[in-house]
Amino acid sequence: MTYETVIGLEIHAQLSTASKIFCGCTMDFGTEPNSQTCPICLGMPGTLPVLNKRVVEYAMRMALATQCAINTRSVFARKNYFYPDLPKGYQISQYDRPLCEKGFMEIEIHGARKRIGLTRIHIEEDAGKLIHDRSPTQSHVDLNRCGTPLIEIVSEPDLRSAEEAGEYFRKIHQILRYLDICDGNMEEGSLRCDANVSIRPVGETMLGTRTEMKNLNSFRNVERAIEFEIARQIAKKENGETIEQETLLWDAATGTSRSMRDKEDAHDYRYFPEPDLMELRIDDAWIEAVRSAMPELPDIRVNRFVRQFGIPEYDAAVLTENKLLADYYEKATMGSVNPKAVSNWVMTDVMRILNEQKILIKDLKIRPEGVAELVNAVEKGLISGKIAKTVFLEAVETGESPKAIIESKGLVQISDSAEIEKVAHQIIDANPAQVQQYKTGKKNVLGFFVGEAMKATKGKANPKIVNELLRKYLDG
Repeated sequence: MTYETVIGLEIHAQLSTASKIFCGCTMDFGTEPNSQTCPICLGMPGTLPVLNKRVVEYAMRMALATQCAINTRSVFARKNYFYPDLPKGYQISQYDRPLCEKGFMEIEIHGARKRIGLTRIHIEEDAGKLIHDRSPTQSHVDLNRCGTPLIEIVSEPDLRSAEEAGEYFRKIHQILRYLDICDGNMEEGSLRCDANVSIRPVGETMLGTRTEMKNLNSFRNVERAIEFEIARQIAKKENGETIEQETLLWDAATGTSRSMRDKEDAHDYRYFPEPDLMELRIDDAWIEAVRSAMPELPDIRVNRFVRQFGIPEYDAAVLTENKLLADYYEKATMGSVNPKAVSNWVMTDVMRILNEQKILIKDLKIRPEGVAELVNAVEKGLISGKIAKTVFLEAVETGESPKAIIESKGLVQISDSAEIEKVAHQIIDANPAQVQQYKTGKKNVLGFFVGEAMKATKGKANPKIVNELLRKYLDG
């Protein structure tokens, strides 16, 4: 039997606010356990939560970026469950009246666009964290994350493969970073994903029994875990076994999953309205204020780069993958005569240095203006492309501008035909055997003469003029 896969993702994004959702505690990663807590986020009796306005605005940004409707009235709810890292015994979330609903976004798979529906985006607080590696017999509780603001982005079950799920997750990650509402750092837990997976016979409309893969913290792990789960469910079906509704934990090291618990339904959490928080009301003026402050989103920027700079869509997609990289490219084009040449430099040399040195583009010593100087110097024939590579590396190392490096080291290219002509004659006169080879039809010997000419001029001769003059005299 042939099966169709049905996948929905629940993505939890930590919002980059200065303080927690209901109190003034900070959220610095890697601090001493239980050092960023207070009576409110610890759920002490008598304390009351106060909603962080910035959290609401950040959630609204994501709603506008994904075409969601923003509900003018929404309600917080208590999600009740017991776990050692949840000191209150409940999590403040949203249930039947969330902030945002019914949105969509588009992904591209094999050159085709596909629309993925968004069921909802709601606000909630995070729980703490259990630490298991400090003792072989005990677990420790770190409550620093308690009260950290999250948005949960819930997709419709519109994804049909692990590849689509991975691409959707990447797109969400990109938009969150463009909006500057989440740093997207999966290693630090700022972005996490749960995948709901089921299978059904092709042509069937009823959904199959779904399982949930928890806490997938990389794009690759999302794809690997879903592929594993699809294969596991198909094998069970083919063997006549029943697929249980359960929550699974993915083990990236072994490439397998294991059962954590039965998969809960909404009624298992006994949701009820949060009595300590009033109904959240949002007027049109607030929505428009957030909309007016929205940055240019990735898809729009891709189209503008193609239109404005005349670069291929592939280049534009690579350059806009990261907002800071796109900003860098755009600044470099402001002082350059050739946006496509700038694109080539950024996509190859700049990105190579970022990967090799494992640095962010804000830490790169050669600034966008320097790349523009380099491109212009090559375009105007002041330096050769080979010398430009050397100048680039020195600028990366020292932070000195390419223009200053070219001038201080006397690297300006020789484009004077008379001067190059003298060198060409000297090279030809000094190598009669190679001249004879050329004249007998071995045209690739030209490369030898070009190399000798460049060596004689210490790489400063204009390669184009060198080639033209050598061909002229050798063919004459």
